[in-house]
Amino acid sequence: MRLDKFVCKSTALTRAEAISQIQQGRVSVNGAVEVSERTQVHENNRITLVGAQLTPRPFRYMLLHKPANTVCSNVDEAYPSLFNGSGIPDTEALHVAGRLDADTTGLVLITDDGRWSFEIIRPDRLCEKVYRVGLSRPIHAGVAERFATGLLLQGEAKPTQPAKLEIVNPREVLLTITEGRYHQVKRMFAAVGNRVRSLHRAQIGAVRLDVSEGQWRYLTPDEVRSFGDQDTATGAAAVTPA
Repeated sequence: MRLDKFVCKSTALTRAEAISQIQQGRVSVNGAVEVSERTQVHENNRITLVGAQLTPRPFRYMLLHKPANTVCSNVDEAYPSLFNGSGIPDTEALHVAGRLDADTTGLVLITDDGRWSFEIIRPDRLCEKVYRVGLSRPIHAGVAERFATGLLLQGEAKPTQPAKLEIVNPREVLLTITEGRYHQVKRMFAAVGNRVRSLHRAQIGAVRLDVSEGQWRYLTPDEVRSFGDQDTATGAAAVTPA
């Protein structure tokens, strides 16, 4: 990780304060003064601040029930950040593993562990995501078979990976996909002559959404490990109200 991120993760300093300390020559990496905050370091390096060795806090792994009309960003954009009013502490170092559009609700995974989130979003992992989709028109016969064999979306050179469609009622379905292409779910239904009216993510991998809108909780160690072997994880799993 970057040196300034390591310092922030090991102290109560803000990012700006950490960068200032580094640029003033107060941080050493394996005995050598380092003045670039962009330097890549590892947890096994010996990093000190004014002679005191730094030890990073454990990574955090959380899920949150994203409300509509929020963005998966640490700062407000055209819509407010999903962190607004969440009560999650120290959100500056956190990021969302697999973002949702502003109008999409449901499960998002949040962490400060970049390697872990990469395991979720990397294309070759084929991590399953389950969406509840509300449609403007009744679903046509044969759509499930078309999704199962892959669709060639407009502007794409390769068809989508096989997807599973389960019909709840004529205008509501559960869709399981293993990719994260741009506006993929909406484009898939547009390709079969329908339109998405509502979109809600209910599950990622083995992790199911089990908190109310706006609430969050820490993932269990088993949930964290389900996305790849991890040495450390927070064990807290209590629901935290917004």
